[in-house]
Amino acid sequence: MAATAREVKKRIQSVKNIAQITRALQAVSASKVQRAVQAVEATRPYASKAWDVLVHLARQPGRNSLHPLLTTRETVRQRAVILVTADRGLAGPYNTNVLRVAFKRFDHSEVPVQWITVGRKGREIVLRLGKELLADFSGLPDRFTFVDTSAIGRLAVNEFLAGKVDEVYIVYTDFVSFLRQEPRVKKLLPLEVSETEGLVEAEFVGARRRQVGAYIYEPDQKTLLDEIVPRFIQLQVFQALLESRASEHAARMVAMKKATDNATELADVLQLEYNKARQQGITRELMDIVGGAEALRKSGE
Repeated sequence: MAATAREVKKRIQSVKNIAQITRALQAVSASKVQRAVQAVEATRPYASKAWDVLVHLARQPGRNSLHPLLTTRETVRQRAVILVTADRGLAGPYNTNVLRVAFKRFDHSEVPVQWITVGRKGREIVLRLGKELLADFSGLPDRFTFVDTSAIGRLAVNEFLAGKVDEVYIVYTDFVSFLRQEPRVKKLLPLEVSETEGLVEAEFVGARRRQVGAYIYEPDQKTLLDEIVPRFIQLQVFQALLESRASEHAARMVAMKKATDNATELADVLQLEYNKARQQGITRELMDIVGGAEALRKSGE
């Protein structure tokens, strides 16, 4: 049975209310993504210089003996994966994409995997699937700092140094542009430094091709390594979280824009349906009036 004009009018109002909400969420996400991108770019100069120093250290003889975090273990018995998702939904395929990449990569791992989740969505799915949850860091502040995230990197370093895990990976979403966000899997530990003829490969820091200069260390090399290597692990985690947060806001902004456009389009369709129902109602009333008048005319003859 066709809907009445009153029912269609109520549906139109409901759809318009939804459009107002999604439009507001779109505006909020647009504001947040700008700040998130600025935060990503602000960390790059420091992270780039830290990477330069690590590249220089990696060139020294006896790399594996320089620091435990640089040493590759012969046998891998346990892996830890830092999974970065959002605390909330309404972000289009953002959470689904990073979860799909993570589980595709590690569901068939030949060794046990422990999960460190950052974000409520990741924690919920890990627990629902019965996977081993090592730690959860959901509920980070909207404008988190390095201090807020350093505990994640420290946990990874401590688990690795204690021999509880032999490899640590991070799965996050890389912010490419406002319309493009790509899930990535990055090996954190043991720390792998790639360099070819002066090229600093910095997936996290966005560094460009340049020649790495010479360094004089003060204090000694061991003291410096003990400080900078664990700190750089924490910096990689921090940078990945910044990338993920920017990606989340961008994905939510795009999703809310599509939702607003769809709601507006649906409201237009319903408006046409309302006009049609109203015209049919008017036509029926006119027919009743004409029929009544005709009946009165015949009864008076």
